[in-house]
Amino acid sequence: ASALPLSQIPNPQMVLMLYVALLQQFSALTEVLFHFLTEPKEVERFLAQLSEFATTNQISLGPLKSIMKSLLLVPNGALKKGLTAEQVRTDLLTLGLSEEKATYFSEKWKQNAPTLAQWAIGQTLMINQLIDMEWRFGVTSGSSELEKVGSIFLQVSLWSVATGEGSTWLKVIQKLTLPQFYSFLHEMERVRASMECLS
Repeated sequence: ASALPLSQIPNPQMVLMLYVALLQQFSALTEVLFHFLTEPKEVERFLAQLSEFATTNQISLGPLKSIMKSLLLVPNGALKKGLTAEQVRTDLLTLGLSEEKATYFSEKWKQNAPTLAQWAIGQTLMINQLIDMEWRFGVTSGSSELEKVGSIFLQVSLWSVATGEGSTWLKVIQKLTLPQFYSFLHEMERVRASMECLS
């Protein structure tokens, strides 16, 4: 099964057929795609490059924008799933792209994945800044499910600030079992280690 987000692409076979029709321009189009991914704030430049590409290759801008919108799901899905260049290549081959084009795209992915991952981490950290975390242990004293009586749980409260035009304090309360809490704690330690490596 493909690891790319095919369920999000309206008609993946049609999109790929249209993309394959542009095989002569494949490398130029891939360059435009990855330039936009690595510089996502340059939307006007991206649209200008698409318009120039459409004019140069005598194709309609509307369908080209639709193709690019669908194709942006491929690297975004690969980034979210942490796919390697080889996994991306295999998925593209499964979707019907030629060996040469799939290899070219996956090499571009390999070159740009670290930059994209760093940008994604920066965006995630900018969404909500974690300010404080507190937890309380508890024991279930009564429940409609007999096996839950006497089980240990943790109530975790996360205080964060949503950044943007106006700062908003958020408190998220989550009830976790002991194994879930240890898993969460492990993930938080991994995040801290990753942040220390990047700073």
